[in-house]
Amino acid sequence: MSSHREAPGISQDPVADSTDLYAFVSPERPDVVTIIANYVPLQGPAGGPNFYSFGDDVLYEINIDNTGSGTPDITYQFQFNTEIANPGYFLYNTGQILSIDSPNWNLKQFYSVTRVDSSGSTVLGSGLPCPPCNVGPRSIPNYGSLAQAAVQTMGHGQRVFCGQRAEGFYVDLGAIFDLGDLRPFQNLQLIPSKAQPGVNTTATVNVHSIAIQVPIRDLTADGKVPTSVTDPNAVIGVWTTASRQAASVMGRTPAESTTAGPWSQVSRLGNPLINEVIIGIGDKDNWNSQSPADDSQFESYYTSPVLGALLPVLYPNVFPNLASISGPRSDLVAILLSGIPSGIIPGFQNYTGGTLADELRLNLAIPPSKSPNILGILGGDLAGFPNGRRVFDDVATIELRAVAGLTYSLVDSSYTPDAAAGAIYDLENPNSNGSPSGLASIGENYRPDFPYLSNPHSGYYQDVPA
Repeated sequence: MSSHREAPGISQDPVADSTDLYAFVSPERPDVVTIIANYVPLQGPAGGPNFYSFGDDVLYEINIDNTGSGTPDITYQFQFNTEIANPGYFLYNTGQILSIDSPNWNLKQFYSVTRVDSSGSTVLGSGLPCPPCNVGPRSIPNYGSLAQAAVQTMGHGQRVFCGQRAEGFYVDLGAIFDLGDLRPFQNLQLIPSKAQPGVNTTATVNVHSIAIQVPIRDLTADGKVPTSVTDPNAVIGVWTTASRQAASVMGRTPAESTTAGPWSQVSRLGNPLINEVIIGIGDKDNWNSQSPADDSQFESYYTSPVLGALLPVLYPNVFPNLASISGPRSDLVAILLSGIPSGIIPGFQNYTGGTLADELRLNLAIPPSKSPNILGILGGDLAGFPNGRRVFDDVATIELRAVAGLTYSLVDSSYTPDAAAGAIYDLENPNSNGSPSGLASIGENYRPDFPYLSNPHSGYYQDVPA
């Protein structure tokens, strides 16, 4: 959950809370882009009898900017509706769920997908089924078959999946929010203690995913598959939003309640961890309501990140060079707000122009890596974050290293990063050399094909081995 409970307002509205966004050229289908938008954070697998779902009264959108304007040129809209099969029962299911249309499943959820672009609105699919939540083996003896049945084909090479998944984002939440505690660095803190490995706080929780695969040619401004990394049409910007209708009237019963009026944006997410640890608390709700095109108003949070100023204080004499930076952090602006221009990193660019906009930028001409590195571009893997984001990319470590000054030499060649900046790691095995195969503790949360995040954790097995 790189953006969970990140703002006071959205922390009270989990079904509209965007937690993670992924965008990458699909490794098994390199002519196709996969985009995954996650919502409903920190789901305890045993959270019944009312297990988790998408909001029927929320408009979920995945937005594509292919012109560098900071506004959507293409939007995929998702709307959900829930059907109760047996209103007299209190249980989520009244028997075993052996198929995705089982009459024993008491709370089925369906959805529609609509593409909006310059040609208008086109409904790509309707009445598409979500799989159930993973209640347990007695209720659902073969969860994998139900999840696979929920992968839907919409024509023109497009596929979609919406439903519960295992959380793929890994981070030591308990440490990060304890004054930027980095457990492997604990012996270097103001209050010395023994260094210890990070804790994967999200190892056993679930999330709800909206995953879609779209041919590259359907996302570029010129309708072509780019072959040159330097082609301006090769770069797209992606972000996800959730909106609610402006007016809500509460009746005595849910049937008497109603919503009306235009859609009002209550959540958004482009790059990971931005509203979480970059934007100030007084602007967090405002940030969630804004379009990326208006992000210049938040530029000071990127040029003078609070965490960057805190690290030298929390770790005295560990980041002396970081403490000496007096100018604006133009490296963070390039990485997160404008994209990285050609000539900065050999063989790479994801620059979208002069509009400062928090978007997850992806160069579609860069093929999937045959030897992925979880540190992405910092690990020499140009197919990884911040060139889009794959499900296994260690974005917490990447962004912590960047804030700690590791990337400042990209804009100031006289700057020498502190050795500690390159030594920061969050959860990965330090002996894995950035290989996803070295992540034994989190590897089970991924699969090699669509929708890439693994089946959700079962409530039955939450506290005992599966």
